[in-house]
Amino acid sequence: MTHALPRTSALAIFQAGIAAADPYQAVKHCLSASDDPLEIALDNGKKRAGRWSKIHIIAFGKAACAMAKAAQETIPAHLLAGNSLAITNYENVVTLDNIEVIGASHPLPDANGLQAAQQLAERVTAAQAGELVLVLVSGGGSALIPYPVAGISLADKIATTQLLLASGATINQINCVRKHLSQLKGGGLAKLAAPADCHALILSDVLGDDLSAIASGPTVPDSSTYAEAVAILSEKKLWGQLPGSVQKHLQQGVAGQIAETPKSNDTIFNSTSHTLVGSNGISLKAAAETASRLGFDCRIVSDQLTGIAREQAEWLASTAKNLVANGLARPTALLAGGETTVILKGDGLGGRNQEMALAFALAAEQHGLTGWTFLSGGTDGRDGPTDAAGGLVDTGSLARMVAAGINPQTALANNDSYTALKHSQDLLMTGATGTNVADLQILLLHPHC
Repeated sequence: MTHALPRTSALAIFQAGIAAADPYQAVKHCLSASDDPLEIALDNGKKRAGRWSKIHIIAFGKAACAMAKAAQETIPAHLLAGNSLAITNYENVVTLDNIEVIGASHPLPDANGLQAAQQLAERVTAAQAGELVLVLVSGGGSALIPYPVAGISLADKIATTQLLLASGATINQINCVRKHLSQLKGGGLAKLAAPADCHALILSDVLGDDLSAIASGPTVPDSSTYAEAVAILSEKKLWGQLPGSVQKHLQQGVAGQIAETPKSNDTIFNSTSHTLVGSNGISLKAAAETASRLGFDCRIVSDQLTGIAREQAEWLASTAKNLVANGLARPTALLAGGETTVILKGDGLGGRNQEMALAFALAAEQHGLTGWTFLSGGTDGRDGPTDAAGGLVDTGSLARMVAAGINPQTALANNDSYTALKHSQDLLMTGATGTNVADLQILLLHPHC
């Protein structure tokens, strides 16, 4: 095995995971319209069919364009209610025939996202009984369709989101708060669609595939409450930093002066259903199959890797050290899937995957680990507010950083993993992938190379 081969292998394994989450194929496999009526595959192996007079295609998320294209190609033209609508992040915007594509900001929402959300709401509200609103949901949807409740400005909602992101809050905690500040999230879209039927095809970027968490669950019941949102903000010591309008709205919600998000007993869900078309677990399995094909003894060490990125990097390095100490008969691949968090203490540039890659390189050196290659990447191709998907480091990474005048420990302390990895030529650059099923970690152990 040459020095270059482990890096090439790690990339191939990562790309296999991304390919398994191809949103275009996922939608194609779910819809069948060779004959009226349209049939939609369900998770339980059954199908939902209906002779809807019109079908409204609404897509939002990082995979919106590919999903909308697949749906529009499959559904007979005479059933389509005008142009389809796809709202995606700027990096994934493409021009599509008969599909209105709107670019918006992620992970922090912007004015374009607000206008897109308002347009989406107008289209969904216009749907009539006997029609179908086909909602195509993928990761990033929460930020891409910000539609704050009355009294809360977009700036106030952005400020709240920024506070949560910087606090190390989990995606579920962030979504709980966002649902209670939004008109679309937490079942809000399904409420607007009534009395029309509603079905969502969902590409999951949430571990465990909790449908109420994916894009903040716009078409499914929300079990969270205003009280829980307040508790999260208090626990993270953010309450005093919140805009007054957000404090007031949440307090009114706790007091029962504002209606809760739709719960599972709401009649709007009698005509609403969903299908899970892709997930991190599916991608992790595909990555493992590719690793095995490439000759690695493959082990999935976690299918729900969460927690602080640098702490998980230390855990992986420790796990690898123990394996090597017990003897490896052949090259080994340790795979994980999940979504870690970063607690911001510095003012550097990076993302959770880049931070994990840098932290792993430091931890591996501390443990005396040799003969390793480590990749941590976001399946959407973008890690944090950077143009990188993550990092791909090896036993020479720290030396390359030092040679370029970078102190790796200082960079990690300043949350400046992007700068460090850029100087060591270890940034993982894939460009926007058009999908998003959280992150993949690939640790290749080849101590005899």
